[in-house]
Amino acid sequence: MLQLKKSIRLESLRLPFKKALLTAANLGADGVEINGRTEIRSADMSRTAIRHLKKLLADLNLQVSAIHFPTRRGFGISDDLDRRIDATKSAMTLAYELGCNLVVNRIGRIPEDAEHPEFDVLVQALSDIGNYSQKSGAWLAARTGSEPGSTMKNLIEALPIHSLVVDFDPGDFIINGFSATEAMQLLGSHVRSFRARDAVQDLSLGRSVEVGLGQGSVDWPTLLGTLEEHNYSGYLTVEKDGGENSTEAVGQAMDYLTQLFR
Repeated sequence: MLQLKKSIRLESLRLPFKKALLTAANLGADGVEINGRTEIRSADMSRTAIRHLKKLLADLNLQVSAIHFPTRRGFGISDDLDRRIDATKSAMTLAYELGCNLVVNRIGRIPEDAEHPEFDVLVQALSDIGNYSQKSGAWLAARTGSEPGSTMKNLIEALPIHSLVVDFDPGDFIINGFSATEAMQLLGSHVRSFRARDAVQDLSLGRSVEVGLGQGSVDWPTLLGTLEEHNYSGYLTVEKDGGENSTEAVGQAMDYLTQLFR
């Protein structure tokens, strides 16, 4: 049976770091996703700093669900690629030291044509990172939604086994005009992180927009049912982009997730 493990992306609360942790705990989170560039940095995290952060998290009954480590460019772009790979590896080591096994990021554009030069660069970079995963104990989870699920699946199948896992974002699929349900059918066995976001097509604007959980087009019972079929044991991470009353919006999303599991 699928277990509810609720996580909050701390940046969504738009609060100072320690206050955001306390707020996440008060909202009923089991875990938090921390930005590995702006909220903590590998270079600043000495053994003592890591110990203090783990103590703070333990006092609040929180785990680190993932380290969010955004890069300026994707892994299919050759410029400064080695630097991005090395920085990602450092984030993976930090994640493991904090008791977490995931680093999430957008990996960049995935060419549909496997013969495209960028596709080869992407495969080589992610294979390198995937090899490091075996040593570090943490994996890179690619955020979805920029391409249809079939494109991500083709990339994963081009990589050595267990090189890359998926951070599934149903809201992004809808915003970009793809089917989240179809993508889950293709990627369910690779999902290690799930982003609780919803979206709907706004006819007046002529595009899709993010909305509160349960107010959009995401078929939650089907998605969660597929996760259950694949014995998913990760977190459902609430993330809210933009808007006022961030804490209230995150709290409403947390309440909605609780209702889904009753």
